[in-house]
Amino acid sequence: MIEYVSTRGGAAPVGFFDAMLAGLAPDGGLYSPRHWPRLRPYLAQSGGRLGYVGAAAEILSLFSEGDVSFAGAAEIAEQIYGEAGRFAHPAVAPLKQLDGDLWLMELFHGPSLAFKDVALQLIAALYDRALLARDARLSVLCATSGDTGGAAVEALKGADRIDLFVLLPRGRVSDVQRRLMTASGAANVHALEVETDFDGCQALVKTLFADAAFARSAQLSGVNSINWARIVGQAAYFVRAAYALCADGPVNFAVPTGNFGDALSAHVARAMGAPVGRVLIATNANDMMAATVETGTHARQGAARATVSPAMDILAPSNFERLVHDLSGAVATRAFYAQFAQSGQAVLSAEAHQALRANFAAERASDDETLAAMRMVFERTGEVLCPHTAAGAAALMKAQAQGAWPPPRGATVLLATAHPAKFPDTVEQALGVRPALPARLADLYDRPEAIERMDNDVSALKEFIRVRSRAWNR
Repeated sequence: MIEYVSTRGGAAPVGFFDAMLAGLAPDGGLYSPRHWPRLRPYLAQSGGRLGYVGAAAEILSLFSEGDVSFAGAAEIAEQIYGEAGRFAHPAVAPLKQLDGDLWLMELFHGPSLAFKDVALQLIAALYDRALLARDARLSVLCATSGDTGGAAVEALKGADRIDLFVLLPRGRVSDVQRRLMTASGAANVHALEVETDFDGCQALVKTLFADAAFARSAQLSGVNSINWARIVGQAAYFVRAAYALCADGPVNFAVPTGNFGDALSAHVARAMGAPVGRVLIATNANDMMAATVETGTHARQGAARATVSPAMDILAPSNFERLVHDLSGAVATRAFYAQFAQSGQAVLSAEAHQALRANFAAERASDDETLAAMRMVFERTGEVLCPHTAAGAAALMKAQAQGAWPPPRGATVLLATAHPAKFPDTVEQALGVRPALPARLADLYDRPEAIERMDNDVSALKEFIRVRSRAWNR
């Protein structure tokens, strides 16, 4: 059985289901596995032919050992990613060759048209199993910069044992993103538009989890990428792509970065033995992570700036803590984040910074560069990119121009994180065309919305949850 420990070393180890249901560790850290399980040889021997269901089943079974059998993991993977699942493409995350060794991995074929669906559909199935076995209910809390909320709603709407509370920053998400959160029609979904940015929403979530008495009374859990099961779900597409394209060497990835979940998932796939090479972290003007990779100093830069790639408008990504823990250990991680909380700045050790730079590169893209990348890719390939994917493309082109990319060997995969129709105004600004929603969402603008507006007030949020949570003091 794999044990999960807090990145800050102040909580007792737990199993997979306990780590998933809790979300955040009681000492304020994030749960991570005590050791990295190793992928079994048959994945490499299959040369990527095993398919997405097989890769997902392997990864889930290794990380959920003790709570889910291999047969159970295979059943869940087939349920979510097989023919009867909710993904519009049979490959789930298809790879499309753009040019030579450059590939696009489309992660937007799920019900909310974003990469978050891949993991959140999995979490919903795991919640069902865990809550049924324990005869329990949950209050699930989710802060979103745009895509997580819609994916959480699509995964958990109508769930009998779950009430979902989604916090979105007012005026910081696209119209399509908002409607995917507010127009579900499900009684167990509560969308709250908060007068703050994503970092403010995330801070509210962490404050509620840090209040042990409240978290216990509400039976709080979280589906942000602070939840380890999110990383498990996202690691699968890195493993699948790496084995499919590794004939000429390790496969490198260009990853648009917000809360650092995808970049961390690539690191996890590498740590498990998948042929993952270097990872290019692409940021927008909110470039705290790019600066961290370059200098080793993790420094808050004031308020997040609104950009054309809003899901990346994040300054202090939560999942970086798991990487710091993996590179430095719990004692150093606790000191690092204590310093960051006190002064807004913390410095990696020389050894940790060297290890970070050995595996990651970083580049940032301005709004103008992002729009230019959308035009260039469309003119050269006919592909219409969402602004987040385009920020990744712009960062990749800048790194290439500066001679920092590509690595000596292997293909590069750019993550296409969302369908362009989620950002029609930005696409029209760049290309002069307005992308249509897929047929399954054609009536989205006709659906009635239900939304609550709220100040950035933790007391008001607690009272809102207390009144509406069916898990309260059960």
